[in-house]
Amino acid sequence: MLQNYLPVLIFLAVAAGIGVLLMAMGFLIGSGKKYDEKLSPYECGFEPFEDSRTKFDVRYYLVAILFIIFDLEIAFLFPWAVSLDAVGGFGLIAMGIFLAVLVVGFIYEWKKGALEWD
Repeated sequence: MLQNYLPVLIFLAVAAGIGVLLMAMGFLIGSGKKYDEKLSPYECGFEPFEDSRTKFDVRYYLVAILFIIFDLEIAFLFPWAVSLDAVGGFGLIAMGIFLAVLVVGFIYEWKKGALEWD
C-alpha cells in the first residue's frame, strides 16, 4: 500500500524542500531594507483614495458574474464545437439547454444594469 503513495510523498517532500530553499535564499540574499515607498500601499499605480474596507458598488459584483458567465460559456463551447460530430443530437440539445441557462444569467445582468456605465 505504501508503494502506491511513495511517489506522491517524494513529490511533496521535493516541493516543500524547494519552497523552504527559495524562502531561505530570499532572506539570505535580499537586503530587507524598508523605506517609505516600499511600505506604501499600492493600488493600480495610483495612490489609494479611499479606505480599503469600504463597500464595493454592486455593479462590481455584477460585472464579475458576467465575466464568469462568458468565461464558462467559452470554456464549454470550444470543446463541444471540436467534438460536435461525436456528441451528436444529444450533445446539441444539452448545449442548447446550457446556453439557455447562460442567456437567463445574461438577461439578469442586463436588467440589473451591469452593462451600463455611468
